[in-house]
Amino acid sequence: MIRKLPLCLAALVLPALAAAESPRGLDARDLVTLERVSAPTLSPDGRHLLVTVREVDFEANKASTGLWIEDLRARDAAPPVRFTPEGFPASSAAFGPDGRSVYFLSSKSGSSQVWKQDIGAGEPVQVSDYPLPVGTFKLSPDGKALALSFEVFTDCGTLACTKDRLDARAAGKASGVVYDNLFVRHWDTWKDGRRNQLFVARFTDEGKAGSEPARVSAGIEGDVPAKPFGGKDDYTWAPDGQSLVFAAKAVGREEAWSTDYDLYLARATGSGAPKNLTEANAALDGGPVFSADGKTLYYRAMKHPGFEADRLALMAMDMASGETREIAPGWDRSASNITLSADGKSIYTTTSDVGTYALYRIDIASGQAQKIVGGGTVGGYDLAGETLAYTFEDLDSPAQAFVARADGSQARQVTNNNAEVLEDIQFGGFEQFSFKGWNDETVHGYVVKPAGYKEGKRYPVAFLIHGGPQGSFGNNFHYRWNPQTYAGAGFAVVMIDFHGSVGYGQAFTDSISGDWGGKPLEDLRKGWAAAQQKYSFLDGERACALGGSYGGYMVAWIAGNWPDGFDCLVNHAGVVDTRIMGFNTEELWFTEWENRGTPVQQPEAYEKFNPINHVGKWQSPMLVIHGQLDYRVLVEQGLAAFSAAQRQGVPSQLLYFPDENHWILKPHNSVLWHDTVNAWLKRWTAEDAAEPAKD
Repeated sequence: MIRKLPLCLAALVLPALAAAESPRGLDARDLVTLERVSAPTLSPDGRHLLVTVREVDFEANKASTGLWIEDLRARDAAPPVRFTPEGFPASSAAFGPDGRSVYFLSSKSGSSQVWKQDIGAGEPVQVSDYPLPVGTFKLSPDGKALALSFEVFTDCGTLACTKDRLDARAAGKASGVVYDNLFVRHWDTWKDGRRNQLFVARFTDEGKAGSEPARVSAGIEGDVPAKPFGGKDDYTWAPDGQSLVFAAKAVGREEAWSTDYDLYLARATGSGAPKNLTEANAALDGGPVFSADGKTLYYRAMKHPGFEADRLALMAMDMASGETREIAPGWDRSASNITLSADGKSIYTTTSDVGTYALYRIDIASGQAQKIVGGGTVGGYDLAGETLAYTFEDLDSPAQAFVARADGSQARQVTNNNAEVLEDIQFGGFEQFSFKGWNDETVHGYVVKPAGYKEGKRYPVAFLIHGGPQGSFGNNFHYRWNPQTYAGAGFAVVMIDFHGSVGYGQAFTDSISGDWGGKPLEDLRKGWAAAQQKYSFLDGERACALGGSYGGYMVAWIAGNWPDGFDCLVNHAGVVDTRIMGFNTEELWFTEWENRGTPVQQPEAYEKFNPINHVGKWQSPMLVIHGQLDYRVLVEQGLAAFSAAQRQGVPSQLLYFPDENHWILKPHNSVLWHDTVNAWLKRWTAEDAAEPAKD
């Protein structure tokens, strides 16, 4: 028998049940705990696909990665299954040449080492057992050797020497460190004299890595791979396994203001000095890949020394003569990587492309470029024969793995991670738009509707400003600046790819240098006006601007140069004093390129668009956020912004993280970041919010 609820009780319970069952927007707690699919890796025959899955233990406040595998020839279309055991950390997977086993890095033994696991049977077996953690590795073409990177003292002849020296330092009672030159710190780490170096170890008859590998980068006072974000793409084996090519910046005391990475050819035995192949180019050369016959070296190169956002051109070098040529000079995009097609006639590469991140195929002979996968963001990808694997994400979907034919056709989704979580979440619809910006040039942006959008209703706005400044806020699923977290909190979102953004041609990217507060601010003002005119649901009277790094700089610049533009501001890790940044940031090449010299050489350039000179005009409430370990934009910049706002009587808050760098990465810290930001936005955009008054 079904009993009816009393009307008074039904009036209370039924709406609550409906609310509980109705879709909700994305929350920061969802964002930090979603499984993240990455690094698709195909077996040589294209039969098996490995993906790396990152999982978060929110209570423990940490993440771990494991490997999952899919038999692409199975007829059941079942999703991938766990390959490495549960609770067994694993990353950087690579198939052996026969496709029957997988090598990967794991810290299961207490230190990052190389492990091996056969497909279909068996448990992981530790392959290396060195006194130092393995940073990266790459199998030789015949599978009989490993290229490995370690962080070592370059005057040490053995790995144990570095370990012993570190132990002695740890046991010492004095903590001071003397430096003779820059870098003294980089990204979030103080330098201790060690460098990444490249080694080669031969496998023993028992399948173990040799106990004392040969250093092939000996004599190179540079990091291989580069710090802090280099990887195994910084080096490659020659097809015959007798030599390797690696990228390194060996420029002595100029390291902090140079971008001169060169490619070096070294014997796999470690004998002889590495040979510089690209000495003639004083800008960056990197990402080496050999042709199958070893006669041609493909790589990426920049043309302007000191410019980190220069266009990365695809290059080919004849190994016999040393002659080089650019493959696609008419393709106005910057190549992020290189993978050769099975027939060796094409290069696959990803690149920023008009608010997306697309996969292209470039014909080596003609330079003709063809988009293979577009519309959102292609993350990692791999190619085996005629099989293409890649991850794809967009503004309303985290990354999933797909497989397709090599031309991008017949694509099908392989993974379906987070399906149960996402079925209860409603994402805001999104749309790309364009308008006439600075000099009447076309500028693009995105608008995201709030979750649960209702026609005819107007919504407060989160106006997001990307960093870089040579960056982009495009069609991807970001884990730090995800517009859906604001849409989930009831905000519409507007993002503008102002002059200086990537993916619109190199001239567009170049245009911001020396003009940080000029063209970009004009684009933001015009873009905001265009968005309000086009989308009636944007409530221009209830809007806040948010940005990090350069975006934080722009927030500080807006505070003094568009003081009535927004109801509140959020400045994350932003530059508030461009002059002092020219002295205390670590990668000096960045500020020196942007201002055409040092602060001593070009004082006017550093002051032209310096937010600190306009503090007297600040009036919009400002939330300032900074991490202590941020050595790119030092915490003193955030403290200066907060102090300036406080002394001006501007309503302000400071959110300080003693254990984070330029990015807020720890799960609980990320939730606190989002909760604090959303509370700040809601406080100042509420319909009954009072006008901010200076204290």
